[in-house]
Amino acid sequence: MRGLLVGRMQPVHDGHLEVIKRILDDVNEVIIGIGSAQLSHTIKDPFTAGERVMMLTKALTENGIPASKYYIIPIQDVACNSIWVAHVKMLTPPFTTVYSGNSLVHRLFEEDGHPVKVPPLFNREVYSGTEVRRRMLESEDWQSLVPKSVVEVINEIEGISRLHDLSRKEVNE
Repeated sequence: MRGLLVGRMQPVHDGHLEVIKRILDDVNEVIIGIGSAQLSHTIKDPFTAGERVMMLTKALTENGIPASKYYIIPIQDVACNSIWVAHVKMLTPPFTTVYSGNSLVHRLFEEDGHPVKVPPLFNREVYSGTEVRRRMLESEDWQSLVPKSVVEVINEIEGISRLHDLSRKEVNE
């Protein structure tokens, strides 16, 4: 059995890893769809799809999850909800169950006949991309919310500097 989890992973944090581990208790393999793969360099979506793949691969390895247990697939948004599920299915290996807490994703896959489960969220108030990015911008402790390998990737790509640059208001001359 193979499951599908779709998320933006902006950035990958410990909550994502716990959800993936719990999904792997249900299925043999998990397809991790990196949603909104075309987006980057904004406050909400600062990291590229490639950077998110790198974060996820390193974090899964760091946490002892063998590569034979997952597939990481960047998935771009489609501006037409009625074809989005077909788009996802074209990009991914076959799957039996979809895991999503997003009501639109849930609805679209249910309408296409797929069983959908809400993944068990892990301390959502703390472990969210929004909270990690907020702490990065406020120079608060964000490192404790993400795997060490993700800290290393964010440092390598100068992610904090990028986020600060993106948050600056345009200066009128």
